[in-house]
Amino acid sequence: MSEIKLVFEEPKQRKKAPQHLADLTPEERRAKAIELGLPAFRANQIATHYFTHFSDDPETWTDIPATMRPLVAEHFMPKLITLVKSVDCDNGKTRKDLWKLHDGVMVESVIMRYKDRTTVCISSQAGCGMNCPFCATGQAGLTRNLTAGEITAQIVAAAKACNDGEIGEDPTRLSNVVFMGMGEPLANYNPVIRTVRNIISPNPDGLGIGARSVTVSTVGLVPGIEKLMKEDIQVTLAISLHTPDDELRDTLVPINSRWKVKEVLMAADAYSDNTGRRYSVEYAMIRDINDQAWRADLLGRLLKNRDAHVNLIPLNPTPGSKWTASRKKDEMEFVKILEDYGVTVTVRDTRGREIDGACGQLAAAEKV
Repeated sequence: MSEIKLVFEEPKQRKKAPQHLADLTPEERRAKAIELGLPAFRANQIATHYFTHFSDDPETWTDIPATMRPLVAEHFMPKLITLVKSVDCDNGKTRKDLWKLHDGVMVESVIMRYKDRTTVCISSQAGCGMNCPFCATGQAGLTRNLTAGEITAQIVAAAKACNDGEIGEDPTRLSNVVFMGMGEPLANYNPVIRTVRNIISPNPDGLGIGARSVTVSTVGLVPGIEKLMKEDIQVTLAISLHTPDDELRDTLVPINSRWKVKEVLMAADAYSDNTGRRYSVEYAMIRDINDQAWRADLLGRLLKNRDAHVNLIPLNPTPGSKWTASRKKDEMEFVKILEDYGVTVTVRDTRGREIDGACGQLAAAEKV
């Protein structure tokens, strides 16, 4: 029991990140403005600059008196993330950004532009404590949780990049946010939920992105799923299952020793029943490990009467790893078996292989 508990405990905190506008509720923002001797409406002005105009530099805000700007910068807009490098592919439609946080910790985000949407995949922790052996982030272990300000800053930076025409050949709107970057979102619950509310709240309090365009992933932290269900928000839940049998999942996703496959799916079913939202089952296809026909058959039998959609993910192999992507023929057979059970399935578009696309690779390479 003590070994599993360590998964949830954050290592001793380094220097605490400064408090940011995005760490606070709208009411707390106004209260802080008053506490600093500012009129409450200034909090709305600051939020408008940040969430509507994607600006984090008060020195450029002409509707804020020049004498007030240093105070605003210090207490509402401290610099939380600094871009270390960006790498892109797909003719500029996929970009991975490496960020350095205030204490030198590195995290990553990825922006992906498609025909019908533009998505950012963000990190919620520096590293991850779930210890999944095929994941670059899991191999690194957990350094610390991110604050809501640090998570939100990745999204606002992505929204600005889209708005400025940096992703592809012309400006676009950031339309989707997925918590599938570094870390286990439900192991950093409160900052993640504050961030979700920053995303879905209408301007000026947030980015005004619809809840149904936000996906929160988990390896199967059942108490976290149950807690999320009570938030009364319509985000999509994604379960990183990766195999339907407990024997293999105990190895691929070690937290399975705490909550087994059927328990995780029952929690996801309850979430779906409560929110009316279909959940997704994420399944990394790993050659000769979890891509056998009998596992597809077992998965199909498990999901055939559930309101679930399967995302098959061709594994982005990490350097030096024994894990690699499935053969195309095995992938196609896996899809057919699931479809024969009436399970909807999508093979995820493989993006970013040439830019250290697997989460955690760019941060790991930078440390070398």
